[in-house]
Amino acid sequence: MESPSRKLLRTALRIFFEKLYSTYAWAYDLVAWISSMGQWRTWQSAALDGIPEGEILEIGHGTGHLLLRLMKLNRKVYGIDPSVQMTRVARKRIRHAGYDPLIILSKAQRMPLPEERFSVILSTFPSEYIFDSDTLSEVYRVMRPEGLFVIVGNIRITGRGLHDRFAAWLYRITGQTGEIMEGWDEPFLDQGFTAQLDRIQQQRAIVIRVIARKDLTRSMFAP
Repeated sequence: MESPSRKLLRTALRIFFEKLYSTYAWAYDLVAWISSMGQWRTWQSAALDGIPEGEILEIGHGTGHLLLRLMKLNRKVYGIDPSVQMTRVARKRIRHAGYDPLIILSKAQRMPLPEERFSVILSTFPSEYIFDSDTLSEVYRVMRPEGLFVIVGNIRITGRGLHDRFAAWLYRITGQTGEIMEGWDEPFLDQGFTAQLDRIQQQRAIVIRVIARKDLTRSMFAP
């Protein structure tokens, strides 16, 4: 059972990160860098391993680093995020780099996007909304039949330095590390996906990805 002090700390951190994603969006990159001991973007990059060609949608694009990286790789990528402040930061970053930001200010639970548009849908370190039935239903709707839905959200830090141990402690508090709970895939199955876990070994951490695909056999035999 979680101790009262740990529960209080977890609640305080959740409130802090909610503020960081809105009011203090300007400080997000610095906090992410410090809390991950400089590994944040390396962890993010695990979302890109083995993704197919075609248009990409990033859900919860934050300050826009992954969007910009994909644009520099000549990928057509769209971003969607409900935060006005994050959208402003991301657009500024992308325009400053000389690209046109294809960014939509909207919640993932109701995306103003056409059906079966995207070959790849990505989300890195999202909050609980990503497992919401409305979010998953929308992802299913806008993803192509052969598409991939990739979520990076769980880290197992393997480095042994003091800074690594601090990061591991912090991510245990925030719930972004630790054992995967039994039944983790039920929200995906309920919305017509198949889902599996994929582990990407990096220098100081193991990044755990969710890879979800449309269950085409289920839709084929649906009444």
